[in-house]
Parts: sequence; structure tokens; C-alpha cells
Amino acid sequence: MNAMPRPQPRPLSRDTAARIASSFLPGTLLGNRYHYYYARAKLRSDPLYPGVCAALRDAAGPLLDLGCGIGLLAHALQHEGIALRYFGVDNDHRKIASARRAAARAGLVDAGFEALDLSQALPPHRGSVAILDVLQFLQPQRQAEVVDAMVAMLEPGAKLVIRTGLDDGSRRARITRTTDVFARLVGWMNAAPIHYPDADMLRKRFDAAGLRSEFSPLAGDTPFNNWLVVATRD
Repeated sequence: MNAMPRPQPRPLSRDTAARIASSFLPGTLLGNRYHYYYARAKLRSDPLYPGVCAALRDAAGPLLDLGCGIGLLAHALQHEGIALRYFGVDNDHRKIASARRAAARAGLVDAGFEALDLSQALPPHRGSVAILDVLQFLQPQRQAEVVDAMVAMLEPGAKLVIRTGLDDGSRRARITRTTDVFARLVGWMNAAPIHYPDADMLRKRFDAAGLRSEFSPLAGDTPFNNWLVVATRD
């Protein structure tokens, strides 16, 4: 069952982005500020986190964030006053270490982080699930397996929230792929994109599980083919 698409949100304000990013500042004057500048730019330019927080505002917890990166979703949830117990996993040990330090500095007492390769295994979980800009790094068969596994984690009232590019042949889709390849080349991502999901594949799985789903553009002013996909178990 499909719902009407959501209106596109705006990125966070300059002041809010800077405040959240400050948790990623190094402990020394000459320390590495890469994650600080990344967080500040990402939060200021991409409507991702306001869109995801709006989708999760009335969701049943706890929340599992698959491919959490440096844990920005946990900070955005705190900013929005959404009290979901949060657990993030990512295959990049450096990002997990940064996420832990920043969460401790920001006082995120209900947030935990672990290193885990999603291409190999998923942690046990019951509640809501988020997977943001990650599915394209999985092989098609593994992608379908992960979607089915996430659907099985949903309790009544819980939501599966996906942000992803879709394989629709558009110019935006080509730009998205090129940018993801570039992110791998410069070292931000430790994998290159493999396969962008197809909207029909996702809808088929959601419908088979009796979930209510909605697909909404979530690119803001960026040129990317990013979509917010929300599946709810009523």
C-alpha cells in the first residue's frame, strides 16, 4: 500500500550545523578536522537528516542505523528532540571511532556504535531501522536479502527509513553514480557503488510484507537522484 509523497525539507541552519559539527573537532589544535568540516558541510547542504527525523518522529524504537558513518543521525535526532534509543553500525572502523568520540562529547547517552560489515551480517534487532545512502554498495542479491531482513525487524508501529538513489536511468541517477565513485577515489568511502535499487523491487517486498510505503524525492538543491523511502508496519 502506497502513501502520498512527503514535501521536501530544508537542510539544517548554519548555526545548527556548526553546533553539531563542533562535536567532531579534534582534541588538539593540530588534530585532523576532516570529520568536522564534512559534518558541517553535509548538515548545511543536504536535507537528509531533517527528512529522516520527520519520518521517525512517531516511530516505535529502538532505532538501528545500518551504515551509520560518523553517526550524524544520532545528533540530528537529539537536536529534534526525538528520544529513540539508537545503535549504529558501519564497516569503517575509523568512522566508528569518530562517532563514539563525538557522541560522548555531545552527551548522547542512548547512542551506541559498533563496526560491522553489512555485506556479511546484520545485528539482531527489533524496532525501527534506518539505512541511508548505503544500499548501492551491496550486490543485488545481498541488497534484496538486507531489505527482507530489515522488514523482518519491524515491530508494530516501527518504520524502515531508507535514503537511496534509484536506478531509473535519469541524468540525476548518472550524477549520483559519478559522485559515489568519486567518494571512493578520494577515500571517503571504502567501497565503490555496485547496484542502485529499483523502486519496483522495494515496493514488491514492502507489499508482500503488508507494509505501508511512500517514496519521496530527498535531494534538496543538490543534483542527485536521492529518494526517501519509508515503510511502516501498522
